[in-house]
Amino acid sequence: MKVIVVGGGKIGFYLTQTLLEHGHEPVLIEKDPEACLRIANNLDLPVIQGDGTVLDTLESAGILDCDALIGVSGQDEDNLVACQLAKRCFGVGRTVARVNNPKNLPVMKQLGVDIPISSTDNIVRLLEHEIDTAVIKELMILNRGEASLNELELPKNYKFHGKTLSELKLPVESIIVSIFRDGSLIIPRGNTQLLSGDRMVVMCKSQAMHELSRRLELQ
Repeated sequence: MKVIVVGGGKIGFYLTQTLLEHGHEPVLIEKDPEACLRIANNLDLPVIQGDGTVLDTLESAGILDCDALIGVSGQDEDNLVACQLAKRCFGVGRTVARVNNPKNLPVMKQLGVDIPISSTDNIVRLLEHEIDTAVIKELMILNRGEASLNELELPKNYKFHGKTLSELKLPVESIIVSIFRDGSLIIPRGNTQLLSGDRMVVMCKSQAMHELSRRLELQ
């Protein structure tokens, strides 16, 4: 796969290095001439000195033949513009943008970036996931990490033993898919009680997982 990476900082360097190791064909665009020289001396790939938000620079990098563009500069505006130009002017199939300010994430999506990635959000979600993994087992990632299918088991002497799902007021972005109890499968409803030792399969959006764990008091 031919990929243009805009931004030659630490993230851009290690990203292009990883793409090379995985057999892809990355081209890197970076404004700073010293950074370009350093990258060219360490990685066997084309390095273009220039502005990734300029059409001529993108054409020099071979955007007419590329499969994806990834903007990982330190400026959200530059990452957005590079992705928009790639999509609207050159018909690139996939665009990815690093989002330095998490508040810009919804704007990136609205303005046409296929995959905006917030490093801050990812770190928080990773931290919350690591905290919750003692009782929650991830079974499957859905829609590129937007949601997941998980399994959890209620402890012995569970605090909410006998409470119904409706009483617990679980996050709206989560759903209890099934409950396994004494070898039987239960399809839960609002009046279904939770009992100690129940094993549940839960589908939940990533940002709601920590809240689900908190409301079930599984932390």
